Amino acid sequence: MTVSDEGGTSATPPARRRVVLTGISSRAWEHPADRGALTALRELRGFDDVVKAFFGMWNERGFRLMYLASAIRVDHRQYPRVFRLYSEAAQSLDVPELPELYVRQDPTINGEAIGLDKPFIVINTGSVQQLDDDELRALLGHELGHVRSGHAVYKTILKILTGWAANLAWLPVGAIALRAIIAAMYEWWRKAELSADRAGLLAGQDPAASLRLLMKMAGGGDLSEVDTAAFLEQAAEYDGGGDLRDSLHKIRMTAWSTHPVPVARAAHLRHWIDEGDYGRILAGEYPRREDDGNASVTEEIKSAAESYREAFGRTQDPLVGLLRRLGDGATDVGEWVGGQAGRARAWFNAAGEAAGRAARGERQEPPRTNGTTTTTTADEE
Repeated sequence: MTVSDEGGTSATPPARRRVVLTGISSRAWEHPADRGALTALRELRGFDDVVKAFFGMWNERGFRLMYLASAIRVDHRQYPRVFRLYSEAAQSLDVPELPELYVRQDPTINGEAIGLDKPFIVINTGSVQQLDDDELRALLGHELGHVRSGHAVYKTILKILTGWAANLAWLPVGAIALRAIIAAMYEWWRKAELSADRAGLLAGQDPAASLRLLMKMAGGGDLSEVDTAAFLEQAAEYDGGGDLRDSLHKIRMTAWSTHPVPVARAAHLRHWIDEGDYGRILAGEYPRREDDGNASVTEEIKSAAESYREAFGRTQDPLVGLLRRLGDGATDVGEWVGGQAGRARAWFNAAGEAAGRAARGERQEPPRTNGTTTTTTADEE
């Protein structure tokens, strides 16, 4: 493990020396639920063929050309401040090759990672103008985290399935099945955002800046009248305040959203720091990329289930409290999520095999019937 070689200038104070996390695997920052799903998706037979075939509908090259024509591509000549911070974030995460970075005209504080074969990152002018160096470095690290984890694959499939659900709305059975898969994928995507928040923190290595970033995303760029402690108090009130009606409102607010609410993201990031995971990674205790091939789907899904059990044991939400009193039903959610991961894995496995047969020009054999229903199941480990 090495230390970055940074120096200040006469105009700005010397930058803190950030640890370079040499060889770090994205598994180090991925939320257990996110990591379990990603590990399952990465090992699917034919999965890459399916995704690339689907992504032709959205045309990655078309997206890149759109930003090449209508945004500013960042380098040492254009937005040099952004390029410097981007390079620093990538150095901390030991990213060997910088994805292309664009700045588009939009006053909000935001960014996104786009593409599968050659992902690139787009941030808004609002981010450049309203974030200080440490906050912008965290945002850029967040998007690099998405790229390194391969989250664009998730997002692409979610778009495809959402379109399918809309087209099949007139078929009750088909729509219900797709909506169940989409709901599980929305849940995974929300956890992917928590993963990327952790990557942003590891890129900038400034917890206060990462929290300020979330505060600015919630309330705008001026924090002169905003207090971090009060913001975290909001998070605690959101988690446990009110009654069952508030719990149902929260479900309605988040069930079909790709992003957790800012106060919840701040609370999750603060908890990750307080639990010691952030400090252990900076001390060199993290999984390496060279060991990614040995990751076990079974173990990762078990870890996801355990994460949900811990979260539901920790929360003060009134609905979860009621479930506990009715027989600890809240802890079953962990097993449910693990089961959904297995079902989605089986679905993609079957789709991958079908895509492979189609690419080879093979005729699909009709399903055999012997008086029972034909089903496809995931490989057991």
